[in-house]
Formats: sequence, structure tokens, C-alpha cells
Amino acid sequence: MIATVAFDADQTLVDTTHAVETALTAVVAAVGEPSLTFEVFSQDGADFWRRMPELPAAEIRRAALRHTLSRAGREAEVERVAELFFETRYAHSRPFPGVVEVLGKLRTDFRVGYATNGNSMTERCGLGGAFDFELYALIDGVPKKPAGAFYERMIELAGCAPSEIVYVGDSYEHDVVGPAGFGIRTVWLNPLGEPVPGRLRPDAVIENLSQLPRILAGWR
Repeated sequence: MIATVAFDADQTLVDTTHAVETALTAVVAAVGEPSLTFEVFSQDGADFWRRMPELPAAEIRRAALRHTLSRAGREAEVERVAELFFETRYAHSRPFPGVVEVLGKLRTDFRVGYATNGNSMTERCGLGGAFDFELYALIDGVPKKPAGAFYERMIELAGCAPSEIVYVGDSYEHDVVGPAGFGIRTVWLNPLGEPVPGRLRPDAVIENLSQLPRILAGWR
């Protein structure tokens, strides 16, 4: 029996790609340096996410912005630029269409949780009050996914056996392999229909969250 459904945040519930692209566009316009294009800011950001994934998301972004600005000798402006980035990023961080409706349906039958590595706080992304519990990595000593302690804390907050929890997310490593190791059922959000990248198969694969209630109904 399923008692709790927990979700990853970024690119699962919250459209962070649009928010980040909008924020970087604002940064490029504010900096006004021809050599520091959107593509340069974007690539540096991706590089820093790969280089220091264990750090808080805000620190990674700030370090990437500082590096990009240093290309033009303007790293002293990082605080002003970072403030603009985060202000714009959160102003445009919103749930994907249909997310609020799906969460409302699920809450009639399950406890619903929010468990993320990122800095998408629910109240800043249009999802405040939608969850029975919220878990953010690097707060209160909880490490980032795929560290086991993250999932252990999620199980504690869920208040039920791991076999009674379903975790939904778009990252195969973080949202399928990690929780499955603790006996949690997994639903991989795979909007592009890509092949499963490893030997471990999720319990279900969906292309849109609107498919989730039907799958859960079959597991009750």
C-alpha cells in the first residue's frame, strides 16, 4: 500500500530551465559586456555544476557568475549580478502546467512530500502550502542526493515504511537509483522518452505528471 508520494523539485515540479534562462538574459543585459554572452554565462554555469555538485546551489551559481565576470575583469560586480540573477530566477520560478492540479488530487489519498537538492523553496515557486513535509539538502546536516542520508531523512519525514513511499523525479541517478536502494518505489519522469540509462529499471516511467495518479491507483 502506498501512503506517501514525494517529489523532486527542479524540472520535475518547477520549471527551473525557463527561470534560469530568463535570469541569465537579465544578467547579460545588465552587464552589457559584448564578450560575456548568454552562451558564455550558460556554459560556465553548467561547468561549475559539474565541478562542485556537493555545494549549495546558490554557492555554485555565485561561483559560476564570478568566473564569467572575471573573463572581462569584472568579478568585483559579482554580488550585484548575483542579486539580480536570484531575484529574476525566483520571480520566474513556477510549477509546470498541471502540477498544482495533480498535487491536489494526490493529497486526497496520500501524504505528499517535497524533497530536493536545489534551492527552489516552495513558497518562492508558487507551491507554498502544497506539501505535508519539505526536505532541502544541506539544511540541518542533510547531504545532497544521492547520499543515503538524504533518503533516510525523507523516510523519517514520510512517517511510514520505505515500501509505502513513492519518489518521483527526473534524474535517473538521484531519483531512481538512490531511493530504490532503500526500498522506495520510483517513478522516473522522462518527458523526452529516453532509454533507461542503467540496469536498474524504475517501477514506472512517465512523460507527464498527469499520468501519475493512474499509476498510483494501480499500486494501492
